[in-house]
Amino acid sequence: MEDIQIKELVEVIAKALAEYPDKVSVREISGQQISVIELRAAKDDLGKIIGKEGRNAHALRTLLNAAATKLHKRAVLEILE
Repeated sequence: MEDIQIKELVEVIAKALAEYPDKVSVREISGQQISVIELRAAKDDLGKIIGKEGRNAHALRTLLNAAATKLHKRAVLEILE
């Protein structure tokens, strides 16, 4: 249940930033102490999700790490094309 919350957090934020939210997909690869969150979006939306100089991506990773820390885990966000 806790892992689903982290995945949903990334998905909601990415869909809010995207022009084509139906093409946003988030997949989680979960281990004992670390989770890898894979974010895929339409090619046109990658720039919006990453943001100018990577600011949106950095903010998204900060929120992800804060949520994961609360669950005593570590999370890594991979933005894939």
